[in-house]
Amino acid sequence: MLPRSNSRPAKSPLAPRLAVKTRIVDPASADSILDTGLCIWFPGPRSFTGEDMAELHIHGGSAVIASVLRALGSIPNLRMAEAGEFSRRAFDNDKMDLTTLEGVADLINAETEAQRKLAVRQAGGELCEMYEHWREQMVSLMANIEAYIDFSEEENIDDGVLDNVRHIAGSLKEDIANHLNDGRRGEILRSGVSLAIVGPPNSGKSTLLNRLAQRQVAIVSPVAGTTRDIIETTLDIGGYPLVVRDTAGLRHADGDAIEAEGIRRALESAREADMRICLLDATQALDQQQKLDSLLGADEWRALLSLPHTLIVLNKADRLMIGTGDVAQNRALAWARAQTGGDAVLISCASMFGWDELMRRVAGHIRKSWECQGGESLRMPLTKERHRQHLSQCLDRLAMFERAGDQWVLAAEELRAASAALGRITGRVGIEDVLDTLFSQFCIGK
Repeated sequence: MLPRSNSRPAKSPLAPRLAVKTRIVDPASADSILDTGLCIWFPGPRSFTGEDMAELHIHGGSAVIASVLRALGSIPNLRMAEAGEFSRRAFDNDKMDLTTLEGVADLINAETEAQRKLAVRQAGGELCEMYEHWREQMVSLMANIEAYIDFSEEENIDDGVLDNVRHIAGSLKEDIANHLNDGRRGEILRSGVSLAIVGPPNSGKSTLLNRLAQRQVAIVSPVAGTTRDIIETTLDIGGYPLVVRDTAGLRHADGDAIEAEGIRRALESAREADMRICLLDATQALDQQQKLDSLLGADEWRALLSLPHTLIVLNKADRLMIGTGDVAQNRALAWARAQTGGDAVLISCASMFGWDELMRRVAGHIRKSWECQGGESLRMPLTKERHRQHLSQCLDRLAMFERAGDQWVLAAEELRAASAALGRITGRVGIEDVLDTLFSQFCIGK
């Protein structure tokens, strides 16, 4: 609830920031007790929004909530907050910057542990601190250049000041370039690692998708070519967000235009995905004449299997020759290595054999490839394409600053433009076009 006007309410009898147990009554009838809860008074500016605020902590039953909201709505000059309005007021009152707001929005929408950790860091101001530090350095460099332009002759300003400006600007350019060259780790973890399941027909791709999702997402049939289009679902694997796609079986289409289009889309999905599981039938190892080339062209298989972040998985381990023990399993794995040139995981979607190992491999690969490791964790990764665009503009301007040479008036202007690009990320410059979209992602009351 928010006041309809900006008038400051009367002084509260409650001590600031102290939880007080109290009866919550309907103002229309003092005898009508709605609930017993806690009330906390936050006088501005030491509050979330920077304005005077009060919190009511009540029981969570729908009838209790409805009655309290109804009673609050009857108070003159009080209304329901719009989505994100508290956060917007905090932004307007300089309690947080735009990157912090985006972190709060991501925290509200986080579905996995990795997303939560990333959002907490951004909501805590890590990106803001880094970008503001860079911007402040640029402002300092601009001040040095302006001083040289205006006062160098009268004040005998040493030319070494300009050498220092060039050195610091070069270091800034290198830091920003390294920040941009992060393999999109933050963006991938924020939106989900895309994983395409590819392989020959009837290798168990749809069954694997259903097992991963723990529900019937795709139709499973012994008839080859059942899956014609891309089927997609979002999962949480080991705390990491995963967007998994089941694709059409890879083979020669034999004149079937619809299946050929499905195979084309499957190959395109595999190339565009962040990660791939190439699923093969382990029983094919029992037929020494069975080659992947018989199902799809050798060049196409070679191109597919050479893609980075590709995991080879052998399914149907339960159908290997009974009584042979590890011999059949080792034979299947050796066949897969000969066919693909890489390591493989042996599983059975029917019996769940090898399932824990597969989950460990997938989560471990995501952690190694996209989560910040070691010293990298000291620097918050990029999480938004908007940030990337403005940082690229900043980097371009710093490059133009270097090309300006001794034309210091022009060089100062390039630094000013680079600083403005950083300011657009944190919200110091021209951000009205971003705010409406951002706050629409917030829940009511945040």
